Amino acid sequence: MLCLSADGTLPKIDIAVFADTGWEPKKVYEHLDRLEREVAAPAGIPIVRVSSGNIRNDALDPNHRFASMPLYILNQDGKQGMTRRQCTGEYKIKPIKKKIREIIGYPYPSRVPKGVFVEQWVGISTDEFHRAKDSGVQYMHNAHPLIDIGWSRVDCVRYLERLGLADTPKSSCLGCPFHGNAQWRTIRDTSPSEWADVVEFDAAIRQGNARANATGNPLLGQAYLHRSRVPLSEAPIDHVTAAEWAALQQETGAPDAEDLEAGVVDGCSPWACRGEQPEPVRDDFGLAV
Repeated sequence: MLCLSADGTLPKIDIAVFADTGWEPKKVYEHLDRLEREVAAPAGIPIVRVSSGNIRNDALDPNHRFASMPLYILNQDGKQGMTRRQCTGEYKIKPIKKKIREIIGYPYPSRVPKGVFVEQWVGISTDEFHRAKDSGVQYMHNAHPLIDIGWSRVDCVRYLERLGLADTPKSSCLGCPFHGNAQWRTIRDTSPSEWADVVEFDAAIRQGNARANATGNPLLGQAYLHRSRVPLSEAPIDHVTAAEWAALQQETGAPDAEDLEAGVVDGCSPWACRGEQPEPVRDDFGLAV
């Protein structure tokens, strides 16, 4: 949408907003810098970067209230589940709303007068029109220009290819549990430092919420980044054996082969969080009581 606005296909926007969780792959930050330098700045469109903090550091800080990731849980009784997903709201939607209120001159807790609002573009294509929804607040009116011009995901990819941006990386947290095996392999095989980072994080969250641990709450199970519920360093990210596949098929809501490989394809996005939310879910990493 930024590129379409910059080349005049869509109206010129006032600002472009990037919500930074603090734990994006380095390729995403490099790509954002390139967009700012080669697309946004020449078109006179400022890119505003907003943040609620670093999701990785916050998850491991016993003094910080943690907005949980959708971690895979293996309880002591052998039952499996996932923790509820709060990260999109906390690290994407919340800082965007805060910045918008500042821009229109009514920072929290000021009341935004009726009739004062911004039009916010959300990048949902025709493939996923059913995910288009309102912002939930009166001072932000969501619009979906890709749907308006009839563009699918394929149209978007072809357009980026014409611009020389075919290598646009997927924006998602480096250690997002919704990664598929292909994404985990890419991190492992192309960026040893980032792989070491996610493996270290996976081990650190094994016993659950750092804040709950610090208060001495008993734990009911273990948390993992990979859906196999084994340490990421040992997870079957290269292939799934027949035995593993048979075991997965016995799970409630077990993923199919494509899900295992590609993960949740669309990841998450402000106002269009696309990740599945299987049951059961529990608070505090699903572990603290």
